[in-house]
Amino acid sequence: MKRIYLDYAATTPMRSEVVEAMLPYFTEVFGNPSTIYSYGQEAKEAIEESRSKIARLIKAQEEEIVFTGSGTEADNLALTGIIYASEGKKDHIITSAVEHHAVSETTKFLEKRRYKISYLPVDEYGLVNPDDVKKALTAKTVLISVMHANNEVGTIEPIKEIGRIAREAKVYFHTDAVQAVGHIGVDVKELGVDLLSISAHKLYGPKGVGALYIRKGTRIAPLMHGGEQEKRRRAGTENVPGIVGLGVAAELALEEIEEEAGRLRQLRDRLVEGLKERIKHIHFNGHPVKRLPNNVNICVEYVEGESMVLNLDLEGICVSTGSACTSSNLEPSHVLSSMGLPPELAHGSLRFTLGKWTTNEDINRVLEVLPRIVAKLRAMSPLLKSRR
Repeated sequence: MKRIYLDYAATTPMRSEVVEAMLPYFTEVFGNPSTIYSYGQEAKEAIEESRSKIARLIKAQEEEIVFTGSGTEADNLALTGIIYASEGKKDHIITSAVEHHAVSETTKFLEKRRYKISYLPVDEYGLVNPDDVKKALTAKTVLISVMHANNEVGTIEPIKEIGRIAREAKVYFHTDAVQAVGHIGVDVKELGVDLLSISAHKLYGPKGVGALYIRKGTRIAPLMHGGEQEKRRRAGTENVPGIVGLGVAAELALEEIEEEAGRLRQLRDRLVEGLKERIKHIHFNGHPVKRLPNNVNICVEYVEGESMVLNLDLEGICVSTGSACTSSNLEPSHVLSSMGLPPELAHGSLRFTLGKWTTNEDINRVLEVLPRIVAKLRAMSPLLKSRR
């Protein structure tokens, strides 16, 4: 049985070009980049080349890219680094109710240490209202953090508008762009952000490496302490193979982004229309237009999302019920709940995220299999029986 992978928002397989580029840095070019002899300098040169490739992808300067161990670490560094650097002068962060847990758990951590956090609501599409950002500003606000594109429902937030508000207020602005970079065009100057998080494994690179764009002149305290790597902003010997892999993935994304986004948009729209035709009592989540080209998030009435995921897996189709980072949690998605969906509907959610190896045949297979699974589960559903 052919397996069909439709959970590219959770992680992506590494491209063969990425693997091939990384291999020499495990065995041949293995030097510590902090050393001054040839082995170390060759490794350092590879790091700087990757830094340049990532900067080109997001239209930044090379010196503004700091390598981290993940997108999660990049988010943590952005939030804690900015507020700690403020040294008590400012203690307020504005964020949204639909952030990835890498941001929301960090803000909860900071709240326990008596920092002030404002969580902005979203509308039924998951969009933050820029006017709410403006209203939440105080004299003590040091940072605004709003994600670029939502990992569950694919909604693209009004980052440019929020960026303008942040600049006018002279407040730092961070965006978690883990789901956006490499999939849609990202220009840090156009967006008006001071900090932007990236994860390699979301754009066909390796796990265990990420990056944080830090605009030149931004005051930030390090999260980790030790050596002087990354200009003292991120201590620890660099993951050279991983950084090389991220660089190659970024280079390939820049070359292909427009064409691939168009291809995925067509597949996504075929999936949406096919599901509408074949399954009754189905809801589509996220903004219908302002959304990632590869994301389809649905709620199916009278059926549990986990049951659909397991039944699809038996048919060789891999999807999720929401964020892969919390898919084992029985609580309904905080994103869907914040968008106003009742718990019984939010529990029936499925997320399809398409990618480089998704084909028309894969979409056909989902449209063949899922209606049958839904019909079977509804026939057994106590939720449906209670409505009759």
